[in-house]
Amino acid sequence: MIFILADDLGYAELGSYGQKLIRTPNLDAMARDGMRFTSVYSGSQVCAPCRSVLMTGQHTGHTRVRQNNGLVGGDRDEMTGGGHRIPLLDEDITVAEVLKESGYVTGLTGKWGLGESGSSGEPNRQGFDEFFGFLNQNHAVFYYTDYLWRDGKRDSIPENRNGAEQVYVHDLFTDNAIDFIRRHREGPFFLYLAYTIPHFNIEVPDLEAYTRETDWPGSLKILASMITRMDRDVGRILEELERLELEENTLVFFTSDNGPAYGKRVPGRDSLFNHSTPFKGAKGDLDEGGIRVPMIVRWPGKVPAGSVSDQPWYFADVLPTLADVSGSSIPGNIDGISVFPLLKDENYMLPERYMYWENPRRRLDQTVRYGKWNVRRTGGKDQPMALYNLEEDPGQEDDVSSAHPDIVAMFEAYLKNARTESPYWPLEK
Repeated sequence: MIFILADDLGYAELGSYGQKLIRTPNLDAMARDGMRFTSVYSGSQVCAPCRSVLMTGQHTGHTRVRQNNGLVGGDRDEMTGGGHRIPLLDEDITVAEVLKESGYVTGLTGKWGLGESGSSGEPNRQGFDEFFGFLNQNHAVFYYTDYLWRDGKRDSIPENRNGAEQVYVHDLFTDNAIDFIRRHREGPFFLYLAYTIPHFNIEVPDLEAYTRETDWPGSLKILASMITRMDRDVGRILEELERLELEENTLVFFTSDNGPAYGKRVPGRDSLFNHSTPFKGAKGDLDEGGIRVPMIVRWPGKVPAGSVSDQPWYFADVLPTLADVSGSSIPGNIDGISVFPLLKDENYMLPERYMYWENPRRRLDQTVRYGKWNVRRTGGKDQPMALYNLEEDPGQEDDVSSAHPDIVAMFEAYLKNARTESPYWPLEK
């Protein structure tokens, strides 16, 4: 099993999702060879809680890490020296720990974000046999850093010392992933490949693929080049599976951790790339554009080639799904369900259920999806809800709450018990 996670990649920034300008031939081929999902959601609108949902199968009303920084408690930040980096604890059960019970070798390369060095949240204390990459989100913005972490120890990159930019660390992640696959090809393995592309900082070794786009802003050429470079490296991994004759025995996922970064970071991005079309919002928002993400799943002979599904599911479902595929026991305190039957049959109907997200600032922001309905509540539990029919209004432009008081009441009843209080994010009374 290989789970590939891009960082801040928008829903519409792949050719298979309607992108016309950024070239992603390998991911588009992966979609033709597998199943493309149009209603999959990340775990959160920003990176750390999204990854906590992915690892634990619990939504942001229950999982340990609910925002990038806690309001109280937590560890000192590796890069800034500030506090409130909330780690996973020993009692948190991750997908890596679940799969290890069934004999899987587990590896992570790329961005972690769920525990600083020496904390209970380090990957090697959370079920991963091997780890190479960034522990910390602030560190992960440096594509030419002079060190990474490998199994709890600093791994120096001398070529990048003193501001030199010789080694682009994204390339190291791909090389490490391929090495992991080669070394463990004889037995079951789980590889979590958490790329940092196309997260800010916007930088790339060359613009080779986009030198002729003279009317593009330079920042957009860089952004497109980053995405195309990531696409190239996904192609390298899929080619390696074919070379090792592992294609038909490897389940591969590709997705993004949240919606695209704000346009003000990359001027012109909204108008040129239509990065989250047709949805409202971007990274940091609980609107559809902030949490609906591309999801492609490939498993030749098991997942129907060229299939498309609009069945809604989210990152909390990844842990029970991989447990189901592997025959592992599924923990009892999770919010997700297995979508393995859907992966085998695009016509399979998942049960309708509530899917929940929150942003636990001093006053709570929440969103819920149930079937075709979505509600948004901003600024605290006492605020009114906005209700949207996503089948008729995917851009969330028309609040129909006044026309459907029964649906609003249904969501109100659910939200009374949707979450537990967190000591790291206390709410204003």
